[in-house]
Amino acid sequence: MTSPFILLALAICAAAVAIHGAGRNLSRRVRRPALLRAGALAAGAILLPLNISSALADGPPDGLGQPLAAFVIIVNLAVLSGLVALVMANWIRRVPVQIPRRVLALGAHPDDIELGCGATLAKLYDSGHEVHALVMSHGERGGDASSRPEEARRGATFVGLTSVQVLDLPDRRLADSMMEMADAIEHAIHRLNPDIILTHSRNDLHQDHRAVHEASLRAARRHSAILCYESPSVTDAFQPSFFIDVEDYVDVKVTAVGLHKDQRDKPYMSPERVRGLAVYRGAQAKTRAAEAFEPVRLLGSQVGVL
Repeated sequence: MTSPFILLALAICAAAVAIHGAGRNLSRRVRRPALLRAGALAAGAILLPLNISSALADGPPDGLGQPLAAFVIIVNLAVLSGLVALVMANWIRRVPVQIPRRVLALGAHPDDIELGCGATLAKLYDSGHEVHALVMSHGERGGDASSRPEEARRGATFVGLTSVQVLDLPDRRLADSMMEMADAIEHAIHRLNPDIILTHSRNDLHQDHRAVHEASLRAARRHSAILCYESPSVTDAFQPSFFIDVEDYVDVKVTAVGLHKDQRDKPYMSPERVRGLAVYRGAQAKTRAAEAFEPVRLLGSQVGVL
């Protein structure tokens, strides 16, 4: 008959493999996924040798077998209960809204949307909102044009976007394609009828970001809810007055940004920078972590309860 301790050891191995195999999916469902992985490793390091040694032991003296077996089982239950408690404490709880909104996010390059508002978009999706993205270029002057569009689609899928469209307008010269951009944005607005539009700020050093901002205002000239997100190249003139609490979604954003592997050597792509900015904006908003926006126009009935 197979020892129950062998079965426990096999179950622990399977659980550890499952947690580590979950990888990206785990990062989308829990806060601090690295802590959870560390907890799983610690649990395995404690329980695996304990159960194997108990199974292989010749047996303690008479009268001690049952108490020792009971002790081993109690240790198993205590460690596994602690691991479950750790998961539950960090599980991202979705709070569905009564009136779902439709959101359109605009970006100049494949990684701009995740960097600027990735945590917000993930939170909106989890709350039941419909989220779409339109990217203007393949980013060929700043990286590998053959891989960056696919990275944009991969990041969008991870965050939860309903759709993402990547155009092939000239990187670093988007101002030369102002009419094409405005037409593409206007077409997306007509097709999707978004309640909220997220775009670049005018207070940005990157010429493509400013061009997308201008094209957005042209195309959305009749729209009543436009928010400008923060990119790594905004100037000191960027003065946000609208914040989204993203405490549960900072690690989601870190993972989404990390999917843009072509840009991973850029300093602003590092997890430390992403987390640091979220904490800084959170301090301004009097919460733990936030993403910041400059409103161009913000009609309350369009935004509702995000």
